[in-house]
Amino acid sequence: MEEQYEKKITWTIKNFSSLPSDKICSDNFVVGDSKWRLVAYPKGHGDSLNKSLSLFLAVADSESLPYGWKRDTKYRQTVVNQTSEKLSQQKGKPWFNQNCVSWGFQSMVPLTELLDINGGFLVNGEIKIVAEVGVLEVVGKSDVLEETSLVNESIDVNGFQVLPSQVESVKSLFIKHPDIASQFRPKNPHLRTAYLNSILSLSESLCQSPEELSNADLANAYCTLTCVTKAGFKLDWLEKKLKEIGEARLQEIEEELKDMKQTCVDMETLLVFLR
Repeated sequence: MEEQYEKKITWTIKNFSSLPSDKICSDNFVVGDSKWRLVAYPKGHGDSLNKSLSLFLAVADSESLPYGWKRDTKYRQTVVNQTSEKLSQQKGKPWFNQNCVSWGFQSMVPLTELLDINGGFLVNGEIKIVAEVGVLEVVGKSDVLEETSLVNESIDVNGFQVLPSQVESVKSLFIKHPDIASQFRPKNPHLRTAYLNSILSLSESLCQSPEELSNADLANAYCTLTCVTKAGFKLDWLEKKLKEIGEARLQEIEEELKDMKQTCVDMETLLVFLR
């Protein structure tokens, strides 16, 4: 039986490849009368510097807690591969106290895998991290706890776990395209959510003005479309939209590819699709 945790948090990091900071933090969230946050080092930390993504869970209000405070926890963190069943997952049962305010893993995913455009961890410039946290014992509470949750509890819509802010968009998607997921078979909830988020992001991108999309954006959109279609989703309307935008810029894309010093596989596959 799968281990149960008190709360599940999803953290989406946008524009991951171009982040200006070596260290980034999620918003605070509350579990077990305690404030927490996730801390990521996109370029690695300690022995993993420039080698792997480093990811930690931290007590967010440690400076305001009384002397002798402790937190006995269990938690699992996952870097979601958005195009396959492969997950990078680590778990532990650490004690937090004034001498240990954060705990995690220096090597979550090698940067070579994480930044690979075809690797599945980085899609549309985003990576998705899921943290499941359970608090077993609390010694020394904060005087004030505000629920500044990173995300609210997920809601089931047609068998997919989505955020409250996504419910209307997902419901509308299934009303317009009721058979969109009729051939989608994966059971892993993280993977199901990741695929659905990829579709929502793809749809949002292709609804932009064509002038706002670069040729590289179109190539990336085609790569994403191919992955989610192979997984079993029916996305005829998105394929039609991408083709309409791409065909209007076919000559421009061909010229851009010729000017490249090295072969761009994604751009070449886009050209094959458009022709």
